[in-house]
Amino acid sequence: MSGVEIAIIAVVIVAASALQASIGFGMGMLAAPVIGLIDPTLLPGTIILLAVVVTAMVALRERSHLDLQGAGWALVGRIPGSVLGAWLVVVLPASGLAWAVAVVVLGGVLMAMSGWAPMPGRVSLITAGAASGVMGTATSIGGAPMALIWQRSRGPQLRGTMSAFFLVGSSISLLALAVLGTIGRETLQLAAWMLPAVIAGYLLSRYVNRFLDHRSLRLTALTASALGAVLLITAQIL
Repeated sequence: MSGVEIAIIAVVIVAASALQASIGFGMGMLAAPVIGLIDPTLLPGTIILLAVVVTAMVALRERSHLDLQGAGWALVGRIPGSVLGAWLVVVLPASGLAWAVAVVVLGGVLMAMSGWAPMPGRVSLITAGAASGVMGTATSIGGAPMALIWQRSRGPQLRGTMSAFFLVGSSISLLALAVLGTIGRETLQLAAWMLPAVIAGYLLSRYVNRFLDHRSLRLTALTASALGAVLLITAQIL
């Protein structure tokens, strides 16, 4: 990997980490397509490793606003979803998974913009958690299902609850991928190089959060979902 490619990834990771820390998700949506264009073998491990770092920082910052009960029910679905996602990484081509994720994300965004906002009940949380587990483990893009469920939450609660969910969920995904031997030395090396970029993005988010009210937060979350799907489709076409 050339110095220019590493610099490109670093810039994207700064922006993706800032988005993740501002709205509670979005890191994989922005960063995964770029890393996939440069070296798809570094996915999904690199993004998930970095997501653990940024979600830990955000969960700690917003710890007083966590919806622990909601996150707990979502994790009930995340565990089996992560196992299935790790299995899909092994048995299915990456391009097929990418197209499937893009279609699901765009479909969810369209339903949300049309006024569909599922209530965060026990069944819906478990279902969304399972979908997030499959998508997040297989492609590192697992934020959309949870964003749809929690899109009506206030800023601190949305960021804190989603970060707590993804902190535990990403750790589960990493464990499943490690067991299947899909995280190599190159993945660990790139993740280590990108740690300063993650911290820079987190610090940037502290300023971004000042300009996000309830309406703009929801719009940013849905826009990030759509943008991630479009970037993923573009990566497959290219």
